[in-house]
Amino acid sequence: MGGLSTHVLDTALGKPGSDILLHLYRVSPQPSWLCTLRTNRDGRTDQPLLDSGEHTEVPDFALGIYELRFEVTEYFSQHHPQLSTPYFFDEVTLRFRITDDAHYHIPLLLSPWSYSTYRGS
Repeated sequence: MGGLSTHVLDTALGKPGSDILLHLYRVSPQPSWLCTLRTNRDGRTDQPLLDSGEHTEVPDFALGIYELRFEVTEYFSQHHPQLSTPYFFDEVTLRFRITDDAHYHIPLLLSPWSYSTYRGS
């Protein structure tokens, strides 16, 4: 039942944040890198970040504390070329806790000057 997904939306352009490299880490109980993926044209990943066993190539869903790191410099240079470098954000790191066997969706609403997130469904 449990799973983890993400979605990036570029609020400055009003469209999905495509081709953004992201990394998922388990922070607790044991620190470890779990996967590296890129967002697709819809700003989502082609597979879940964590899964309860349906996708054998996806890390197993487990309770704990996680970090989702989005590398945004390359994205900003391609989609916001009018900005001067260095960009305000180089990487956006979201740390969150999975506490129950449910689906967790972590959207990232991104612009060159700000970001926000929430637990989606």
